[in-house]
Amino acid sequence: MKLITDHDVYKITVDFLRQHGHDVMTAKEIGLHKASDKELLEKAKSMSRLLISRDKDFGMLVFLNKELCPGVIYLKIIPSAINEIHNELLTILKKYTEKELKTSFCVVEPGRYRIRRIHK
Repeated sequence: MKLITDHDVYKITVDFLRQHGHDVMTAKEIGLHKASDKELLEKAKSMSRLLISRDKDFGMLVFLNKELCPGVIYLKIIPSAINEIHNELLTILKKYTEKELKTSFCVVEPGRYRIRRIHK
């Protein structure tokens, strides 16, 4: 899958996604490490990439501005739960198509995930 990671996503997570064959660009790599959340969403959408972040504010932004949503995966991650989060993240990326995820806001927690569809 084609992904953009927010500046707050751990490098170990970026490396993990790349090792599993995903096309990952970081906000820093594309010059957006200081961009606002809205700018990052717009860039992800224009590049047709899902956004992965640890910033819970994306939930509110996405549901208030549904047309902005490129599909967001929110990681509720702490260092001690990285492996559990990575396992859930892989489950989502295998189980759902990119098209399905582009109309969703996903919350990934240790041992579980939730997906909420964004109706445009």
